[in-house]
Amino acid sequence: GGFVCGAKKAVPLAVDIFPYLAAMFIMVNALRLSGVGAWIVSVLAPPFGLVGVPPELVELMLLRPFSGSGSLAILSDVYARYGADSYVGRCASVIMGSSETVFYVAAVYFAGTVVKRTGWAVPIALFTNLVGGICACLLCRVM
Repeated sequence: GGFVCGAKKAVPLAVDIFPYLAAMFIMVNALRLSGVGAWIVSVLAPPFGLVGVPPELVELMLLRPFSGSGSLAILSDVYARYGADSYVGRCASVIMGSSETVFYVAAVYFAGTVVKRTGWAVPIALFTNLVGGICACLLCRVM
């Protein structure tokens, strides 16, 4: 029945989405393995610090829009190093809960529709992730 028909209709969608997801995973791994990601984090840590984001969380905020599993690994590392109840751990938890894997969601949603140009959707989603992360750290500081 219905389940099999639905799964059958999903195969073309999976084929359409695969190149975007593969490119995203390759890019994330290339940035991390090449050291470019660490360099970007070191450059952005001071400006993020000015708005209240601890330097330990810059990588999380940068990776979160691209990779849910990568950001979950960073969250786990934060818990192991600083503890879940520390300021950094609380900030990381709120950032994870209030942000989204923007590029993954955009690839899945827009590949499944006739929309070919995302317009302002991705930039606005990235901006809200940024503002959400800053607000998360500010709120965790006062709580």
